Amino acid sequence: MSPEGRPRLRSVADASGRPDAGPARTLSTVALPDISAVVFDMDGVLVDSEHLWDEVREQLAADWGGRYSPDAQRAMMGMSSLEWSRYMHEELGLPQSPREIDEEVVRRMLDRYREGLPLIEGAVGAVRRLEAAFPLAVASSSNRPLIDAVLAEAGLDDAFATTVSSEEVPRGKPAPDVYVEAARRLGVEPGRCAAVEDSSNGIRAAHAAGMRVIAFPNERYPPDENAIALADVLVDSMDSLGALFS
Repeated sequence: MSPEGRPRLRSVADASGRPDAGPARTLSTVALPDISAVVFDMDGVLVDSEHLWDEVREQLAADWGGRYSPDAQRAMMGMSSLEWSRYMHEELGLPQSPREIDEEVVRRMLDRYREGLPLIEGAVGAVRRLEAAFPLAVASSSNRPLIDAVLAEAGLDDAFATTVSSEEVPRGKPAPDVYVEAARRLGVEPGRCAAVEDSSNGIRAAHAAGMRVIAFPNERYPPDENAIALADVLVDSMDSLGALFS
């Protein structure tokens, strides 16, 4: 335990073996400052939902006369709702307003979650283990109704001291705004926070905020190597999170 009575973050060797996560990278034990709070991304960390966003947006583009490309989902990962709805209007050619696009995507995502919440294996247990030692936050690009619905359905709405949607800050990821705001609401300096992220833009956002980054590479949309290089630690499962703190 650290002098302040909190576990110290340590690295795990050979923890990057998830499919399509890029070459394995061995991390030797590194000296990291004591951590006072942990901030979780949501999509790709707590719920396996990035492919649902992709499917919903692609179908909406087809239904509303837009176009879609294989690169569209990756381009929108991390954007705030204002940013990705504008992207769908301006770049994907949907004639409806960004507000209409946003509202319809959220409605369809909520429907998909009601059909069955795709929780990441081990995510609930990881949150509960860390909750016992740290104040926790969520810093997500998802809209507020989706954050609230996911946490309620997962039975985790009592586990987080605060949650922040990128709707509530000026810029989405890779800008650091959502992480800076999460730290502010927790009352903890960003440099004393660890962030758990799966995507290139998310890793970049947490790093830019000054947080220590635990990368959990997304299987379907793996982060690029330049982003992975910014991470302090890589893990290959949510169960591995518990091994980071001793």
